[in-house]
Amino acid sequence: MANARSSFADIGKEVGLSAPAVKRRVDKLLDTGVLRGFTAVVDPEQLGWGTEAFVEVHCRGNVTPHDIRQRLEPMAEVLAAYTVSGAADAIVHLRAANIHHLETALERLRAVEIIDRTVSTVVLSRLLDRPPAP
Repeated sequence: MANARSSFADIGKEVGLSAPAVKRRVDKLLDTGVLRGFTAVVDPEQLGWGTEAFVEVHCRGNVTPHDIRQRLEPMAEVLAAYTVSGAADAIVHLRAANIHHLETALERLRAVEIIDRTVSTVVLSRLLDRPPAP
């Protein structure tokens, strides 16, 4: 988790295995879904997308998680979405270039036919952001 660019040989030295043994274990982790892939970690602020918000989504009637996901997926500003307990049907994490862009994204979100209302909380600063624990 610390460095996905490490070679199988480097990992092997750390854990006392040969490079082929490490590869077999990594392949098994991929096959079982423990590892979903390898990626670069990009700082969105460096790309000009430094404004973010968490939005409670309240839907009209009884809407399935599949229907919510289907409506949210086309929106580039949606980083993540979760079904939740409580009054809201889902929580959506939005990211935008600036407040105006965020407002436009919120307007498009509110225009989705299954959404009755939203409650937005704009992020002022990121206090902690870490990868999932192993």
